[in-house]
Amino acid sequence: MKKLLAIMGSPRKGKNTDTVLDKVLEGIDKDNVEITKVYLRDLEMNPCVACDACTKTGKCCIRDDMSNLYDKFNHSDGIIIASPVYFNTVSSLTKIMIDRCQVYWSSKYVLKNPSIDRNKKRIGMFIATGGAPNRKEQFDGCFPVMDLFFRAVNTEHKHNILVSNTDKEQTWTRQDILDKAYKMGVNYFK
Repeated sequence: MKKLLAIMGSPRKGKNTDTVLDKVLEGIDKDNVEITKVYLRDLEMNPCVACDACTKTGKCCIRDDMSNLYDKFNHSDGIIIASPVYFNTVSSLTKIMIDRCQVYWSSKYVLKNPSIDRNKKRIGMFIATGGAPNRKEQFDGCFPVMDLFFRAVNTEHKHNILVSNTDKEQTWTRQDILDKAYKMGVNYFK
């Protein structure tokens, strides 16, 4: 059975970002995929303090709920990150989690001893919602962060769902978005 890790990076449960993520998860084949959904707002998660412990040991020295996430990243076949866009990038909750994945980068590139299984094939999806009306560059600030994150966790960044104008048109009222999200869930591992 495949394992899918869905990370909700919005501080607001049941709102725009969460609605899109839930619709993707609704489309996932639950007979063949075990889904773990994590709300970052519910975790005790401290920011990276740049102590460089991971460059020496390949492990993070901070003891908090990220310890459980590290194991989930390593054993997942799919990783979905869902975040609202705040100040042209992912939310602070999402960024804290991403920064704490420095441990993967350090273990791979400094120690040459990856702390994540590099041979395991993983598929990644990024879901972003933005309150502003659609404009060409609206999500551009997110992509360098997300691309580096997915590379750090040895995951192919394969899918995106980008939703604009959520301040005026909430995602739960937009059938086209809900249909697209559901179909992306159905086809996630195909």
